[in-house]
This record gives sequence, structure tokens and C-alpha cells, in this order.
Amino acid sequence: QVQLVESGGGLVQAGGSLRLSCAASGSTFSSRSFGWYRQAPGKQRELVATFERGGNTSYADSVKGRFTISRDNAKNTGYLQMNSLKPEDTAVYYCNALLYPLYSWGQGTQVTVSS
Repeated sequence: QVQLVESGGGLVQAGGSLRLSCAASGSTFSSRSFGWYRQAPGKQRELVATFERGGNTSYADSVKGRFTISRDNAKNTGYLQMNSLKPEDTAVYYCNALLYPLYSWGQGTQVTVSS
């Protein structure tokens, strides 16, 4: 089975930056496309960034130009660099496969942006 562990979240002021990490076990990041998702209280989970097998990336309009997704295959770890953070970015962030079937969801990491 594949286990996903997200880390790197925290409390940051608007305009600040955070770097999230996603450690995977039981598989390799290079074997499948993956993405970062987020879920705010009372809202449904949304996809914010994708990294395809060939290295192509894409972003939701709400984060384009501010977030950067990457991976380190040797470390079996994915990353999300978040710059120019806004209060609207406040959510629990998760990583997972991009295409179905998805893996079991990890605990996520909380990102809170103060105004």
C-alpha cells in the first residue's frame, strides 16, 4: 500500500511563503502523475496544482503565478512552493495521485494565512 505524509504547513502573514512536502512510501513519485489538493472548512476539496509523468505542470487560476509544484524522485518526495500567500489560501493541503484510482488520503498539513 502507498502512504502519503504531508508536512511544512503553518501560520504565515499575507504575502509570506511556505514550502510543503509530500513524502510517499510503497511506490515512487515518478511512476504516476500527482497533484496537490486543498480543502477549506465547509468547502469541498479542490485540485490546485498538477505534475504529470513527463514533467508538465499546471495550476488552478487562483494560484497560478504564485505556487510551484515539483518532485524529487530520488527522495520520493513532492513539493509545493507557495509564495505571495493570501488569506484565501487558508486550508488543509493534501497530495495524491492525479488520476483515479487515488491512494488513501493522508492527514494533510494546515496552512493558515493571516491578513
